[in-house]
Amino acid sequence: MNPSESFDAQGLSRPDPHRGHRPRWEHLALTRRQLLQRCGMGMGALALGSVLAEATGLASTPAARGDQLNRGVNPLLPKSPHFAPKAKRVVHLFMNGGPSHVDTFDPKPELARLAGKELPKTLATERKTGAALPSPFKFAKRGQSGIEVSELFTRTAEHIDDICVIRSMHADVPNHEPSLMLMNCGDARQVRPSLGSWTLYGLGTENQNLPGFIVMCPGGYPISESQNWQNGFLPGIYQGTYLDPNHTDLEKLIENIRHNHITTQDQRAQLDLLAQLNAAHRDARQAEADLEARIQSFELAFRMQLEAEDAFDVSREPEWIREEYGPGVHARQLLITRRLLERGVRFVQLWHGAGQPWDNHDDLEVNHRRLARQCDQAIGAFLADLKRRGLFEDTLVIWGGEFGRTPTVELPTPGANAGKVNGRDHNHYGFTMWLAGGGVKGGHVHGATDEFGFQAVEDKVHVHDLHATILHLLGFDHERFTYRHAGRDFRLTDVHGHVVKGILA
Repeated sequence: MNPSESFDAQGLSRPDPHRGHRPRWEHLALTRRQLLQRCGMGMGALALGSVLAEATGLASTPAARGDQLNRGVNPLLPKSPHFAPKAKRVVHLFMNGGPSHVDTFDPKPELARLAGKELPKTLATERKTGAALPSPFKFAKRGQSGIEVSELFTRTAEHIDDICVIRSMHADVPNHEPSLMLMNCGDARQVRPSLGSWTLYGLGTENQNLPGFIVMCPGGYPISESQNWQNGFLPGIYQGTYLDPNHTDLEKLIENIRHNHITTQDQRAQLDLLAQLNAAHRDARQAEADLEARIQSFELAFRMQLEAEDAFDVSREPEWIREEYGPGVHARQLLITRRLLERGVRFVQLWHGAGQPWDNHDDLEVNHRRLARQCDQAIGAFLADLKRRGLFEDTLVIWGGEFGRTPTVELPTPGANAGKVNGRDHNHYGFTMWLAGGGVKGGHVHGATDEFGFQAVEDKVHVHDLHATILHLLGFDHERFTYRHAGRDFRLTDVHGHVVKGILA
């Protein structure tokens, strides 16, 4: 023991005035790394620290980015991308389960001519399918562009001249879990950061009192749960913040949003003390990413009390706005999204239900009509609202699921369609997504599936290509936008992807 060191009644060392004002808790114990360093093994510890830094993603990022999670610097502050972006924020409308492209945005009259007949082209899907199944929904040309859209999305189609429809999407496999991971994280198998996390890491956020990446899914987590909005090997502060918009009570929507027993000033004092403790713990451990994320999370949770109530309370909207969006949870979460975008939130992902509501292996006509009715009016109102408020041009809106559905009927399958023969199976060979705002070409159709809607055949767009294009619209070269992890530079598109220049305005 140092003879000059004194202790208080609790046994904690008092700061030595000759050694500076170091917090008392720093003298309590040595870490194993500190013990090694003080035993003459400092060079080995330095080498170990370098290896650990790479393993946790804390090694220097490429010069092209030049920013990393520095101690004491808010990692959510706005950052500049590689070049001037067309989109400043993203809204991802996720139609969970796989909507049928041939019943929504990709008309196939050939299916009506061949109804009930075997198609000449057959592709392997997850289950056995049979004859051609024509769409029960009518298509009509919409807007000045004349793009054909199903009767399911008439309100959305009012904005078709501002929408770019990609009819040639394709993925890797006809299964939900890997296709969800591919669409959200760029890899069907490995733990990788989500698109929202990459966006937040690259751009930061414009509002430090709200999460920069928010996910809303009514009724709980979807399949694969929080992996869909995970931060992966990126620091934890970039993970999406999940909310269940089924809750209309703010204290249920955002748990612990208020402290009912102490004042805001007392909370601030508690948080300041906690920040000092965490900072000392972090400094002794070479700024570990988990500790940094914990500190930032506490700070963000406190700041949210100042602004979250206003942002999430849609009752503060004029009645005519609420009527324009319509009733139901999907209307409410879209209205909340517009309010979040106005307040500087960078990325919002909205899920259509916790299960796979669009996964209609049977009763497709009834279910697709019901599901579209839940969101069509709200999507149309949301796009109109963005235009009215000057947000549309630099907001990228994305609509779609993890894959499409077969143009053939699914045959009776135990446990899948209750023996009914009126639905469609999964189809990853060809499906449709659409984008609007944020620098995309409105009133435009890109690519095509074959005459039956089975397979993308013209100007094919893989999910990696979609990701490369989204990053381009946000101002990033997807090949240079990387993060060092486990000894190499990773990117959202891995070693794949090309920017789809044909959809750029």
